Amino acid sequence: MPNSNIDHAFTARARTGASFEPTYAGALSFMRRKYTKDVKGADAVVWGIPFDAAVTNRPGARFGPQAIRRASTILDNDPQYPFSRDLFEYLAVVDYGDCLLDSGNHQKTPGTIEREAAKILKSGAFLLSLGGDHFVTWPLLKAHAAIHGPLALVQFDAHQDTWPDDGKRIDHGSFVGRAVKDGIVDPDRSIQIGIRTHAPETFGIKILYGHEVEEMRASDIAYAIVDRTGG
Repeated sequence: MPNSNIDHAFTARARTGASFEPTYAGALSFMRRKYTKDVKGADAVVWGIPFDAAVTNRPGARFGPQAIRRASTILDNDPQYPFSRDLFEYLAVVDYGDCLLDSGNHQKTPGTIEREAAKILKSGAFLLSLGGDHFVTWPLLKAHAAIHGPLALVQFDAHQDTWPDDGKRIDHGSFVGRAVKDGIVDPDRSIQIGIRTHAPETFGIKILYGHEVEEMRASDIAYAIVDRTGG
């Protein structure tokens, strides 16, 4: 039976099962999943990283985790098309809340994100992070690579994010190049999709440019990803 209590994020007893709440009411969590810092036994953990101090243009991505959670309330009631089943009947997914960052000391940000991500990953759960500008990807990659070794990167983006970096910059446009140079990302198994801007260096990563993607079927893009990453 679906849980019909209001504020399912706090009142749910189980981590699986459907949730039926009005989209305009109730405590916000990602798709009304249980809000908890206890990730033991969770299949997947959703975590917000509200940071956008690395942008070179327009800020606002710090509000991303809140906005995604609010939008997700529209999707939490019914089995998702075309699968005709509710994945939450099978997967234990929890909302871990947000990463607490010192807004007055951005140099601490990457270390804070990496340590908290490592703590979550140590449980064996899959980590789904909600940003946040692109810089937050850098410490997340480090935390994952510490467990799995060099990573295959699949990046949907307009920009390559491979601009020069001295290893200290808090910059949303250079994390990919830094990750490759530091051996965290394996360029031979990585792919960028939708690129429509110039960068001085590709680091050997395969690129599907925006004009190419426009002419491709979704299935062709998926096959290209599988072929590049090795599955």
